[in-house]
Amino acid sequence: MRFTNGYWMDREGFTVQRGSQVHDLQIDDEAGRLRAFAPVRPVRGRGDTLNNPQLTVTYEAVAEGVIRVRVENHRGVAAPQPRFEVAADPSYRGTIESAADGWTTLRAGDLTLTIGVGEQWQADFSSAGRALTSSMRRSIAHVVAPDGQHHMHEQLSLQPGESVYGLGERFGAFVKNGQSVDIWNEDGGTTSEQAYKNVPLYLTSRGYGVFVEDTGGVSFEVASEMTTRVQFSVEGQSLSYLVIDGPTPKDVLRRYTALTGRPPLVPEWSYGLWLSTSFTTDYDEATVMSFIDGMEERGIPLSVFHFDCFWMRGFTWTDFVWDPATFPDPEGLIRRLHERGLKVCVWINPYIAQKSVLFDEGLEHGYLVRTTDGNLWQTDLWQAGMALVDFTNPDAVAWYRSKLEGLLDIGVDCFKTDFGERIPVRDIAWHDGSDPEKMHNYYTHLFNRTVFDLLVERQGEGEAILFARSATAGGQQFPAHWGGDNDSSLPSMGETLRGGLSLALSGFGYWSHDIGGFEGAPDPTVFKRWLAFGLLSSHSRLHGSSSYRVPWAFDDEAVDVARRFTLLKQQLVPYLQQMALQAHEQGTPILRPMVLEFPEDRTCHALDTQYMLGDSLLVAPVFSPDGEVEFYLPEGRWTSVFDGTVEAGGRWLRQQHGFMTLPLYLREGAELAIDVAAIDAAAADVAASAVAAIHG
Repeated sequence: MRFTNGYWMDREGFTVQRGSQVHDLQIDDEAGRLRAFAPVRPVRGRGDTLNNPQLTVTYEAVAEGVIRVRVENHRGVAAPQPRFEVAADPSYRGTIESAADGWTTLRAGDLTLTIGVGEQWQADFSSAGRALTSSMRRSIAHVVAPDGQHHMHEQLSLQPGESVYGLGERFGAFVKNGQSVDIWNEDGGTTSEQAYKNVPLYLTSRGYGVFVEDTGGVSFEVASEMTTRVQFSVEGQSLSYLVIDGPTPKDVLRRYTALTGRPPLVPEWSYGLWLSTSFTTDYDEATVMSFIDGMEERGIPLSVFHFDCFWMRGFTWTDFVWDPATFPDPEGLIRRLHERGLKVCVWINPYIAQKSVLFDEGLEHGYLVRTTDGNLWQTDLWQAGMALVDFTNPDAVAWYRSKLEGLLDIGVDCFKTDFGERIPVRDIAWHDGSDPEKMHNYYTHLFNRTVFDLLVERQGEGEAILFARSATAGGQQFPAHWGGDNDSSLPSMGETLRGGLSLALSGFGYWSHDIGGFEGAPDPTVFKRWLAFGLLSSHSRLHGSSSYRVPWAFDDEAVDVARRFTLLKQQLVPYLQQMALQAHEQGTPILRPMVLEFPEDRTCHALDTQYMLGDSLLVAPVFSPDGEVEFYLPEGRWTSVFDGTVEAGGRWLRQQHGFMTLPLYLREGAELAIDVAAIDAAAADVAASAVAAIHG
């Protein structure tokens, strides 16, 4: 949100009260806390202490390398709930040092905050003596908008050449400089500035991160309203954020996920190929079995079969009742799928349609969200008359879980937890009194936690997995997540990757996307290019909207491509599990932007068309129909997985690739063996068997 009209003027109707100076400091050595007082007009005499609003800024070290900053106007205004769960050690204390020159320093390991009483507002952050960022003149402010709404903002400085990343799964430019970003979950697809997974965390190439501790609509102006600063603002009279030291991006993510939660391990079977019914396509038990038979006959290993929305009847979502017309014996069907070695996933969401058998039950017992006038909140968007489960009500959580347990009892292995973004704000009354604006983004956290915790209880630690679309900070604890509704085009494949790269720098360890794109029907070229990219992601799913994604629906070569890259991924599973352990223990994602793995290489800072899969494999998807691809190899020696050629790094390469390959390189010193010859031999045997069966 912007509050100024250029540098000198404020927006018409906005009253902006900026902290003008550090007038006084209170030092609490025992608590390890500094408190600075910043009047909005300079104090040059006693009279200036009258009718002069004053901002209060509190600094405290909450962990090694992490300092919390709280900027407040009126401190007596209670902070609205919910708040992010930040697992800071309450016994941790920073050290405070006061110098003879009047400057005071708060230390949290190598990270320091330096501030001193003076005629201008200035607070500097540094690490091991190296300047990181500063809150400077005109940085902190309390704002009253024309509608009377209060806002607080902070601005932190950027250095020339400093790049900003993260802020959740965003599909625009990977480097966020110049962008206005609103942290507000929306169901907007991948083609807009809206996002399903908004996370108020940014990292910069200078070696630090900033996490705004507000579950509501945080607004970021990233080198936009003021080109040399990142501004972030929230509604209300207080703003809290963490400055997180590096010095590397991996260190920032390690510290951040130690506070907000690490990704758990996920089951081995989840790394295999997932196949879906697709969304609005016609399907029944015969369709499902024909898909599974077709994959087996063509030698394409399958791990999970997913039933999308219409496993239930239309107008009833969600009621958890199988459509008897298409799936008359769901328990028997699931048993037969298990006998084929497959796991089963079913689609769910947190909405209860008016036609659902659960609607009256939820209404009677108070399990559904109400409005401030005591009525039930309902809408016709998505499902007619649908209501929303109130996960702030423990009884509603238990009720919803009990319905899922019935599905687990007949053999369902996991759930696709869809939606959770269109959460109402106006005139909403949550069971626990939560602020509706703060609950909008946080709702998905409660939804996914409810489902994931149940799966952990039933399946065990390391054996639970979701397929979730929406998230906020901390959502990395409930994997996996997929990139939402993309288009069946190569440009959309590119925006999908950008979303995954940004999400990786927001603390999420696992990530997937709809191979071939969701909306529309991909042509064979798009589908085959996307197969290679999708099967070189942590999790891989064939899923569409109105058309099927079985490879033979495209052409014979698509079958060959799917087979080759699925067999390749099978060889990579032990490696992916090792990388998952790094995510679980250190917070380092499996899909890694080049800047995460090579932060010292300036060329890697802006790369958004390639990535590292773990620490050893470089992947450059092919985004052109003719197979031409340009990519960058960092310093070192790199070995092609497909032909064994060795390339010197520190340079760009341009290559031509058919559908059976793409640039896939092993990093020098990698302890990873990939036997492409064995993959091709197995594929050839399967292809020969399939031909023999056809001509049998």
